[in-house]
Amino acid sequence: MKLKHLVLATLASTLLLSGIAYAQFKKPEDAIKYRQSAFTVMANSFGKIGAVVKGEAPFNKDEVAKNAAVVATISTLPWQAFGPGTEGGNALSGVWSDNAKFKSAAEKMQVAVANLNTAAQSGDQEAIKKAFGAAGASCKGCHDDFKKK
Repeated sequence: MKLKHLVLATLASTLLLSGIAYAQFKKPEDAIKYRQSAFTVMANSFGKIGAVVKGEAPFNKDEVAKNAAVVATISTLPWQAFGPGTEGGNALSGVWSDNAKFKSAAEKMQVAVANLNTAAQSGDQEAIKKAFGAAGASCKGCHDDFKKK
């Protein structure tokens, strides 16, 4: 029951924040901090799942499900902070010069992490491993093309 409440609270927060986030960026630096913070939260939770998938941490179905829900929920947030005039941070210029490709990569990642979340909620370790690999590949693809090394 606690997991359900956590997911619902996270989802409610996401919906509330995503609607007002774009308007609250008074300076480009605010947008950069916002998107980097979202990616940091995602990376932290994704890394915890990765440790389980790699056998570096014991499998705990509830913990994997919780972390996957966080990744899936937060994955909807950073994109609004890549608007015109928000260049900088770790983002390469291709984010803005090839925005269609960037948006496509972002959408693929969101689908991949949604699939990871579905697998994690099922508790099926093999499905989680497979979905984790696909999600990781989608993250890497975007990092390779749009993130400074």
